[in-house]
Amino acid sequence: MSRLDRVKLIRQIEEIRGSTVLCYLTSLRPNVPSQMSDDAVRVMFDHLLRLPSRPVPKLDIFLCSNGGSGTVPWRLVSLFREFAKSFGVLVPYRAYSAASLIALGADEIVMHPFAELGPIDPSVSNDFNPVEQGTGKRLGISVEDVSAYINFVKSGVGISHEDELVKAVEILANKVHPLALGNVERFLSQSRMIAKKILRTHMKDADEHTIKELVENMASKLYFHGHPINRQEAKDDLKLKVKTDIAPELETAMWSLYLDYEEEFENQSIFNPAADLAAMPTTPQMVPVPVQAMPMSPQPLPMAPQTVPTTPQTVPENPQAMPAPSHPTPGPPQGFPAALLQVLQAPKVKTYTLLHAIVESAPLTSRCTTERRYQSLTGLPPGQVAIQEEMLSQGWSHSEEASEGTPSQPSLTEPADAQEATKTPPGRRARRSLPPKE
Repeated sequence: MSRLDRVKLIRQIEEIRGSTVLCYLTSLRPNVPSQMSDDAVRVMFDHLLRLPSRPVPKLDIFLCSNGGSGTVPWRLVSLFREFAKSFGVLVPYRAYSAASLIALGADEIVMHPFAELGPIDPSVSNDFNPVEQGTGKRLGISVEDVSAYINFVKSGVGISHEDELVKAVEILANKVHPLALGNVERFLSQSRMIAKKILRTHMKDADEHTIKELVENMASKLYFHGHPINRQEAKDDLKLKVKTDIAPELETAMWSLYLDYEEEFENQSIFNPAADLAAMPTTPQMVPVPVQAMPMSPQPLPMAPQTVPTTPQTVPENPQAMPAPSHPTPGPPQGFPAALLQVLQAPKVKTYTLLHAIVESAPLTSRCTTERRYQSLTGLPPGQVAIQEEMLSQGWSHSEEASEGTPSQPSLTEPADAQEATKTPPGRRARRSLPPKE
């Protein structure tokens, strides 16, 4: 679908809803690191500045994301309140974690029948988190997992004596750094504070008990961070402001718009550079054997001829009748013994441009992308495979609305805190080791 066709869908939703629509989506493509990050707030502000008035009567956020930074929802909800008298959230598919927090701040949540919200308990990561063996990545710690461990020790195992509880905590501290556990407690308190602040933006008359119960339901009482909340559960069980009786034309327009974004993000295609490199044809490469591997006994070297033949050669009158010159296959350099060469597999290299996030309104489109190069490493022990990743570029590009037949002109920006998921600076290489083939 072209940009013009997508703008028509956005305009159609605006007409049905009587609102101004702003889209914010992050990639759901497997193995592509994407999340809601602080740099998107600055980009969102550029889009809000283009609104026809301030405040607009009604602003709708077309939202789809697996989540991200826990501070982004509070920043965005505060910004939306500055630019709109009321704002709603349109959820075509997923709005998990931090995206669910944004939905909590809306005056109205419009959920497609296929839409899902998720719990708002955060997963935290810092330099003290455990490291995954084999990859060296820091593992995220779910706030509720730590609380569940303590509750399991108390109620599940039945340990209540203070000394025994101390031993249980010591076991946990031996596996997880104490400062990482302290970070969990800070994030637990912060997530609840942000959720309460966000709800207060449109539930000013609600009592503290109602606010607290709603936060606890979304943060703790669903038990599993990946629990999908459908629209009936969100409305009936969690008492959220969910609109379920939406017009068929709005339902169709929301899903059509999402499908177009899904195709652009390639969400249905698993990103697997290792498999792509393995499928590439192998190119042999002849390299000199290290000096240590050279044989100790002297090897005869081919001698260059001492004389040059002077016998004239006959050139046919018709040049086209001359035989085509032969192109021998690459071999050892002249004068270099073949015994001192070995054939190795040449490195396989492939470059990708990955789309991580889109912020889009009718007059402007902003995309966050990275360009990454992957290369297979050679000279490894048999059965071991490793690839090298190199970040070539990252940043946001912006395209103005184009009239029919006029291409839009992109511009590039690269904020200092560009997408949290793409932190690797350009030029820095990250080695990823893969398990040996069985």
